Amino acid sequence: MTTRYEITAGFVPLLDSALLVVAKEKGFAEQNEIDLSLMRERSWASIRDRLAVSHFNVAHILAPMPIACNLGLSAPAPEMIVPMALGLGGNAVTVSADLWQSIAGHGANADLDARNNGIALRRVIERRQEGPLRLGVVHPFSGHNYELRYWLAASGIDPDRDVEIVVLPPPDMGDALAERIIDGYCAGEPWNSFGVLKRGAHLATVKAAIWKSSPEKVLGVNARWAEAHPEALSALIVALDEASRWCAQPENHLELAEVLAKPAYVGRDKELLLPAITGNLPIGGGETRSVNDFFVPHAKAATFPWKSHALWFYTQMVRWGQVRHSAPLQQIAAETYRPDIYRAALNARGVAMPSASSKVEGALMKETPVGSSGALSLGPDGFFDGSLFDPDAIEAYIAAQAAK
Repeated sequence: MTTRYEITAGFVPLLDSALLVVAKEKGFAEQNEIDLSLMRERSWASIRDRLAVSHFNVAHILAPMPIACNLGLSAPAPEMIVPMALGLGGNAVTVSADLWQSIAGHGANADLDARNNGIALRRVIERRQEGPLRLGVVHPFSGHNYELRYWLAASGIDPDRDVEIVVLPPPDMGDALAERIIDGYCAGEPWNSFGVLKRGAHLATVKAAIWKSSPEKVLGVNARWAEAHPEALSALIVALDEASRWCAQPENHLELAEVLAKPAYVGRDKELLLPAITGNLPIGGGETRSVNDFFVPHAKAATFPWKSHALWFYTQMVRWGQVRHSAPLQQIAAETYRPDIYRAALNARGVAMPSASSKVEGALMKETPVGSSGALSLGPDGFFDGSLFDPDAIEAYIAAQAAK
């Protein structure tokens, strides 16, 4: 097939780059007339910078980063849009064996329960004598940073006073833990499995327990390129939708791990990738746990760019002092995510998708069919502390968080 569109995409070697990798490797890009070039980067700052100078047209990127760029918080930066998400979940909080032993001694269980294990961590911190624990995240404008902070704060731990949060590239997390540079970290896969299987670490909890059905990586697109190449972007969304369906099929899980394990992509043994793909996670001490919806590439509108997700990230930027709240900045955050482009690309193909662009996050306690066709289910999407985020009540939410 003759290609009509040439698209260059950046990615960081993580499991959730899967949709871009599979679109190229399994021919979905080519079938949609795209010559897709993938360029591997080690850090999120490099992804941002190369988007800014148009080395990339699009990228696998942290879900909050395009918002931060558009708010002027992360420079140099392009104006970005997010016309598609790249899946739900996929992160965990990993701690050293010593810290886990202390947490377990104060009531933590191996079930990865966010509430119980957060309380146990607070008890350890309250009794700690040798200075604050140091916890790693991959970037200040990352889901990892915000979900870790949310978990800590809702557990009675002040993320800015009771612990020290530092930034490290994902591939360095496990080694930094083994060298006692950090005591724990929140990262994507395969770096939690690497920490457990190769560096003797233990999982404390997972993203799917902190905020169920929560966003992680998205397709970040240089806004100028998107405006100039709408047909190419639409074709890419179609190809990635097809890739998401392929990734979701259990019979493809082993092949997906093998493809991602190639040196050009994640470059780690498939045995480090399979646990997260299947949801059967090594948690430490030779034990495994099955985690429902640990990484969701397609079901539950996993690729839909909800404006309510964008606005929740914005509230966390406000909460942690990265930006001052204002109505114009809130609007910029909301307009970064573009479900209109997603719908325009996929409507004609009969893809089941939400009719709304926002929802109350945390309102669904169980998986719930939506729409008249029943072809789409959403949720559960609850926060572990039982709170709700209503995108139509931003100021009240920000005020309530400031009061905690």
